[in-house]
Amino acid sequence: MAENDSVLAAALAWKGAPLALATVVSTWGSAPRPRGSHMLVHGDGRFEGSVSGGCVENDILHTAADVIEGAPSVVKRYGVADADAWEVGLPCGGEIAVMVQPVSAVGFDPELFDRIAAARAEGQSLTVHTDLANGHSSQRPLETGEIFVNRYDPPRRLLIVGAVQIAQALSALAATLAVETVVIDPRARFLTPERFPGVALDDRWPDEAIAAYRPGPASAVVTLSHDIKIDDPALIAALASPAAYVGALGSRKSHAARRERLAAAGVGPGDLDRIDAPVGLDIGAIGPSEIALSIAAAMVGAWHDRA
Repeated sequence: MAENDSVLAAALAWKGAPLALATVVSTWGSAPRPRGSHMLVHGDGRFEGSVSGGCVENDILHTAADVIEGAPSVVKRYGVADADAWEVGLPCGGEIAVMVQPVSAVGFDPELFDRIAAARAEGQSLTVHTDLANGHSSQRPLETGEIFVNRYDPPRRLLIVGAVQIAQALSALAATLAVETVVIDPRARFLTPERFPGVALDDRWPDEAIAAYRPGPASAVVTLSHDIKIDDPALIAALASPAAYVGALGSRKSHAARRERLAAAGVGPGDLDRIDAPVGLDIGAIGPSEIALSIAAAMVGAWHDRA
């Protein structure tokens, strides 16, 4: 999960300290956090992440302190029907089960965090299997018992081709979604830090840049330049990859012409159908900010379809 990024970073920063890991292992109804969500608790009381958005965190902190002190791993269940629902339950009406385990050889091996980080850095996923009976986690599939399986995907990345006004709005919105963003444009006058503060900029030709970034299932590529010399090579490179989302700005008429050009360049019908064009969800967007919102929504939807 992308929202576990801060937890994984904290695990590496706190390596060697006494830690406990809380994980949402099942949900029902309007649970505030999905399965696989983590909360990491340090022995000194610090914590990172969330398992409920605030409803049960205080109780989890107490349980985590006990686990750090040597208590066994435990699965705790919370729901609106609990007697103390407003204190340690879920007033929103959902139900969740949370495993709290030590970060140790008998629980969640701390070396797993290193392996997860290494896999994600290479653009790969890593799957961890946890025995809910004893709280032991391993990369190896477990044959018996009640097993929880959590997959750690690479960080989400958005490659925007064309440093135009929509790109400014989209890169800012992507930052709020914790999506690593790169704006690609060989036109130096468009691609400036003043126009894209805090955003990674790449002035290579898009096909070269996209090939170098190796888009995968956690990647999205969006072309916005409206210049076929820039957008078409970018789309060809993106469609040669397993990117989860490929979108292109333009009307239906211009996209029909685009399909003809790309087909003539050797792109097959199946790959042509992968292009979301006109780009974004049809929300009647007007102006750069609303168009950026529609693109972000379509991009996130594509990532969830691939999950």
